[in-house]
Amino acid sequence: MLSLHQKLSQQQRLSPQQIQYQKLLQLNTMALEQRIKNELEINPILEEVMDEEIEISLEQLEKDKEKDSAAEDETKDDIDAYEDNEFELEDFMNDTELEYDYEKSNRSNDEETYQPLAPNRESLSEYLLEQLRLLDLDDEIYRLGEEIIGNLDQDGYLQRDLSAIVEELRMFEHVDVNLAQAEKILKKIQRFEPVGIAARSLQECLLIQLQNEELDPYYKYLAEQLLINYFDDFTKKRYEAIKQKMNFTDDTLKATIELIQRLNPKPGEGNIESAELNQITPDFILEKIDNNFVITLNDRSMPSVSISRTYLEMFNINKRAKKNSRDKNTYKFLREKFESAKWFIACIQQRRETLMKIMQAILEKQWEFFEKGPKLLHPMIYKDIAEEIGMDISTISRVVNGKYVQSPMGVHELKYFFSEGLSTDQGDEVSNKHIKERLKEIIEAEDKNSPLSDDKLADMLNGEGIHIARRTVAKYREQLKLPIARLRREV
Repeated sequence: MLSLHQKLSQQQRLSPQQIQYQKLLQLNTMALEQRIKNELEINPILEEVMDEEIEISLEQLEKDKEKDSAAEDETKDDIDAYEDNEFELEDFMNDTELEYDYEKSNRSNDEETYQPLAPNRESLSEYLLEQLRLLDLDDEIYRLGEEIIGNLDQDGYLQRDLSAIVEELRMFEHVDVNLAQAEKILKKIQRFEPVGIAARSLQECLLIQLQNEELDPYYKYLAEQLLINYFDDFTKKRYEAIKQKMNFTDDTLKATIELIQRLNPKPGEGNIESAELNQITPDFILEKIDNNFVITLNDRSMPSVSISRTYLEMFNINKRAKKNSRDKNTYKFLREKFESAKWFIACIQQRRETLMKIMQAILEKQWEFFEKGPKLLHPMIYKDIAEEIGMDISTISRVVNGKYVQSPMGVHELKYFFSEGLSTDQGDEVSNKHIKERLKEIIEAEDKNSPLSDDKLADMLNGEGIHIARRTVAKYREQLKLPIARLRREV
């Protein structure tokens, strides 16, 4: 039996402009420059301003309005028949955001602060995307593969949960994929060159390499069994325990361990490109002028874009012309491209304002760091900046990820300035980055014949007035990629 029901629900939906703005926020300076160049190629309404700004006089504006008004009565019925929304020429010609000129946008005149671009090298992600394109994938699965590759860290590991990637694609980009499809495409990517890329753990990375490389079958089998069943013993170098549990001879144990050690634990490191091999182009320049810090966006090489005057006139002529099938299609095309161009320029401007607000807030919170150095880095989290400038935490996250600032203290990624804090005996808050540096100093200075345990390290830091637990010391030591005391001992 059929019945009718009413249901009230609340859903979050992003407009195309919001999605475009969020994507532009994530781009660093070099990526944005390429994005603008791509947009100039695909949208004829946009043009690059080389030497002069395009100026539209008030008199010309009035003339265009009068001509448009005179022709409006003759064409109104025809236009309404195929227009979804009112769309006027003056909407574009009066908009102050239609032209975005990077050359005239708050730049430093000091040529020395400009960082030259790194040599043109193929990045690891580009190399992986080339291999992805060779697969016969539909658009949604290809987009899923792109997102997985985009979430790899510098060592080539996928640290982000697959379900989170799938959910974000479905919510924000309306890409209809599921977790099973994500697992399937991930397995294919893991067998790209370099083999083992996009693994979620060291154990998975080594097993993938063993399974996909030509190795001695006997020792390959033994190595797989060792990694599957005794991985914890292997990472902690408990070789005697492995020997007894797997009933190995000394020679078999040695050959199996050597086979595993020949595998690459960091498939993303040293392949095609790594962060160390490329010169970083900072997104911000922070200079001290007359005892004040001045923030400048490092956008000197950015193309200046504006709405094409030629296409504005073509749009105007097409609107007044007697509409036939071809005129309608032309008008519809121009209308869509004008709207796209307007959104794009507005998003660039909004991105610039957002970046400057966030960098200014970081400067105000970390003033002492830029004045005196890393030891005065204050604890700060995304929420602090979000509340300061009245923006969402996700916006802060998008901006600070992968963007750098050049200051008197060097070049730092914006994420560097965000850290949790611990209290001291004096009641002050100390950044965990400062604590990690101190922990590293203590371990480097220790007696290698009798390295310090995590308990002793915690006691030493507490003796310096820093309230810290042993488990926190262990966590920081692991983040610094320093082994436990037993593995640091030198014979």
